Amino acid sequence: MPPETRTPTAVRRAAMVRRLETGGGLTDPRLREAYLSVRREVLLPHAYVRVSGPGADPIGRRLLDGSHPDDHEEWLELIHSDESVLLRRDGERLDALVRGPVTGRNMTSMSTYGPATVEALQDMLLEPGQRYPELGPGPGVSLALAAAVTGPGLAAGVERDGPMAAFAQRNLGRLGLDAAVVRGDPLEGHPDDGTFDRIRSGIGVPRVPSARVAQLAPGGRLLTTLVTRTPSRPGQLLVTRTGAGRLRAVLTGRPRGYRSMLGHRWLSAVGHRARVEEDPGIARPTRLAPPPDDAHGFWLAAASLVGGVVRDFRAGTMTLVSPEDDSWAVSGPGDGTVRVHGPRDVWGEVEDARARWVRAGRPVRYAVDVADAAGPQTVTPGPGPRALTWTLPPLAAVPGQSP
Repeated sequence: MPPETRTPTAVRRAAMVRRLETGGGLTDPRLREAYLSVRREVLLPHAYVRVSGPGADPIGRRLLDGSHPDDHEEWLELIHSDESVLLRRDGERLDALVRGPVTGRNMTSMSTYGPATVEALQDMLLEPGQRYPELGPGPGVSLALAAAVTGPGLAAGVERDGPMAAFAQRNLGRLGLDAAVVRGDPLEGHPDDGTFDRIRSGIGVPRVPSARVAQLAPGGRLLTTLVTRTPSRPGQLLVTRTGAGRLRAVLTGRPRGYRSMLGHRWLSAVGHRARVEEDPGIARPTRLAPPPDDAHGFWLAAASLVGGVVRDFRAGTMTLVSPEDDSWAVSGPGDGTVRVHGPRDVWGEVEDARARWVRAGRPVRYAVDVADAAGPQTVTPGPGPRALTWTLPPLAAVPGQSP
């Protein structure tokens, strides 16, 4: 056995691969070899861990320095776990980080939850020789894995965060991977002319930017997270272009997705939590039992059909809040009732959306029309009843960001 397979980090990489094979969906042999060869400790030399409890404001964290003996084991365990690894807070200098406790600021750069990375890269059907840009690669973990599969000079990253782009490029170089990270707007695709065989977005968008579709080569695949205003209800959109140039886009619900693009505004139930607990609302009968969390096809549709509503997952029973309408609904404990509060009948809208979803055949996948990526992008269940049709919203107008 080669010596490098017996080092502590190599042993942890091997254990991580076994875990991903067992429960994380890893089946592609090329990607498996990439996971075994890419040294994550080089790409993730530090990490933040949360130390404050749920609902704390500001959030308390602790910075682990992988080179410090007091942090080393905890850091090593974290970067080889399935968890997202938090790397940078808003406005923070990566060359001036100090280990220890910190508070406040939003996290702006991170690696992705392990099984989600496996799923995305396998959905890409990566092969040697393919041109592959990753839009919003952050520290470059998934970009490094893709580069190990596609080959030298073929994988690249487009990163808005200049310091993070330089950080990722430096670390990829230390690994000997020929993958360039350029600073640019991920919504505009790769700055080079031409088309690409595989395109993956490391950031979530409310609709597919037209520049990305234009860069997809015949036979190509484009994968992105579609975000709504409800953080817990993302979708995964896979766009393919046939050899004849025809586009096909399929949207599926997911329990989690990638971080949203700059300027996206999530809804939050936190500001209403105390009021909901104090006054859950007036009880009324309902024949709708709370839909299960894994009904991703329904919840994906409901995020758009019942707009402006967010779930409070800390509540004991299903609690849906419309913060902007000062309204909410709290499902009963299996007694055929629901409590509603405010001018908006949130639960009534959920009942209506559920009925429409059932009439449409309980779809788990949806077709999205992206033929004219600059025009309306309409979502339907595909052939048959179109009771669930909705239109994806425009990209947010953010300074320095293309509409």
